[in-house]
Amino acid sequence: MAMSWKHGERGEVRVFEDKEELSTNLVDYIADLSEAAVKERGVFAVALSGGSLIGLIGKLCEAPYNKTVDWTKWYVFWVDERVVAKNHVDSNYKLAKEGFLSKVPILPSHVTSINDTVTAEGAADDYTFAIRQLVRTRIVDVCDTCDCPKFDLVLLGMGADGHVASLFPSHPALKESDEWITFIVDSPKPPPERITFTLPVINSAANVAIVATGGSKAHAAHLAIDEKADHPSLPAGLVSPSNGSLVWFLDSEAASKLDNYKFSE
Repeated sequence: MAMSWKHGERGEVRVFEDKEELSTNLVDYIADLSEAAVKERGVFAVALSGGSLIGLIGKLCEAPYNKTVDWTKWYVFWVDERVVAKNHVDSNYKLAKEGFLSKVPILPSHVTSINDTVTAEGAADDYTFAIRQLVRTRIVDVCDTCDCPKFDLVLLGMGADGHVASLFPSHPALKESDEWITFIVDSPKPPPERITFTLPVINSAANVAIVATGGSKAHAAHLAIDEKADHPSLPAGLVSPSNGSLVWFLDSEAASKLDNYKFSE
């Protein structure tokens, strides 16, 4: 049982009864985008977030996807990363490697993780440089209308406060428009030092998915999806691809406060 509807500039909203159903549909969506990108461009450039998202895409490691997805064409990036050692418990790289990357045949040279031996500012600069090199060779596509990379898919989780990536409500990083990657040293959630894609890069993607589960996300989902023009936007509400598609994946609890939400019994 699932619901799906278009919501104007807020993209497509897909609501699932539970996490299991959401996970099944999310990995189908990712596999379909991978196939389409490989056919069109010969590669699939995907940017991951951390948190519960990695667990929700775990089915990609199982049949049939472990055989049908062309893993050698995947290039993996991080939408944001904590500036900690790669083997640190807070590392998004560590989370993704243990829960996903180590279980599928993605080439290690196709995985772009941060330099964990430098400062947050240095890590942001290094990550920008790495992406620029791959834009030059068109491993990562380029936006037609701006000087931004155009990832085939940006996968975002959403916090209960409406943050996406490491872009938090009312934080100056939300207004960064010149850099592809910015850094913060005062994250309201530990650890404090992080690097993150900026909104222009997220909004230049060919496809963006925002995934949220659980009742703690319901209020933020309502504000981000249903909010009126006079309401201060949450970071998730500022995600609006300029020339791409946006799909929300919500379970019934996260969707429970949406204006258009009613699961029929």
